[in-house]
Amino acid sequence: MLCPSCSSDSSRVVDSRSIEMGVSIRRRRECSQCQTRFTTIERSVLLVVKRNGVTEEFSREKVIKGVRRACQGRDVSDDALKRLAHEVEQAVRVAHGSQVPANQIGLAILDPLRTLDEVAYLRFASVYKSFNCAEDFEQEIESLRAHRKALAERQDGSESSHPES
Repeated sequence: MLCPSCSSDSSRVVDSRSIEMGVSIRRRRECSQCQTRFTTIERSVLLVVKRNGVTEEFSREKVIKGVRRACQGRDVSDDALKRLAHEVEQAVRVAHGSQVPANQIGLAILDPLRTLDEVAYLRFASVYKSFNCAEDFEQEIESLRAHRKALAERQDGSESSHPES
């Protein structure tokens, strides 16, 4: 890291702090040459590999923009969209490391969106999965119902395994 004052490449880290929910690290440095203190921010880059082979940096804003379209007219807050984008980023990092195929991002959006808003989920899924007819919607609605039923059964099971005194 070059010192902004004297361009020396020798500095020491004085302090480090995690920022942006652990995605970045803020480091306070001191130049060994001129003793100037300066701050750097390091972050792990997640690259998205598009179908044509081109890579670009993952963008939470793109996730939010795409999901916001699906949520149009629904009661979904900006904070909820930001949390969803963060959750998607974390999920693809865990599953794919530092490079993720673009289609995996869409898949990673589906589960948290289903939990957030079922109508928005259907809208997003209809575009992402390229629905062609009403039967595609019917199948996805049946899948939603099965998912909802499985969640309810899991919750009932966990409540019955913890009887109150």
